Amino acid sequence: MSTSATVTRVGTLGDLAALEGTHIGTSSWFAVEQDRIDTFADATGDHQWIHVDVERAAAESPFGAPIAHGSLSLSLIAPMWGEGLTVG
Repeated sequence: MSTSATVTRVGTLGDLAALEGTHIGTSSWFAVEQDRIDTFADATGDHQWIHVDVERAAAESPFGAPIAHGSLSLSLIAPMWGEGLTVG
């Protein structure tokens, strides 16, 4: 699925205070594919089966498929944030 981002633009970081409690924008949708999860596992050394073993995760995981590492999910905030908010 792909959608366009909605962007909030502010002139300075000081302008952010006025936006407290409001919706500031959304990033585009993107899929977190298994190759990204595998690459992250290689980079971090975290090769837990629930992330990288597709067959085992399908059979044994309560999610029915591999799941992304929590740290990978958190790291994706930066590019999504950059799509939804522009300062300057």
